Amino acid sequence: MNRRHLMRRVHRSLVPLAALPIILTAMSGSLYGSLSAQGIEAFWLMKVHTGHFGVVNLQPWYSLILGVLTLFVAGSGVALLVSGRRSNDRSAPGV
Repeated sequence: MNRRHLMRRVHRSLVPLAALPIILTAMSGSLYGSLSAQGIEAFWLMKVHTGHFGVVNLQPWYSLILGVLTLFVAGSGVALLVSGRRSNDRSAPGV
């Protein structure tokens, strides 16, 4: 198995897991802002937005977790894009 294939497998398997908390944070923040603008209090959404999930409280580390996950998703995607361009350049006939 070549390196690009391994990178693609890792990216495809981990990105959905990494994207879940990022999407949850974006959705809870947007929904909280929309509800607040209409005068509806939904403080529980702010707790979810900051990483407090009932008995599991990740608030002290949630920003760090989101930052690392975002860098992973972006970095692995860029690495695949760059390695794909390199392999395309090698396979193109000389001009």
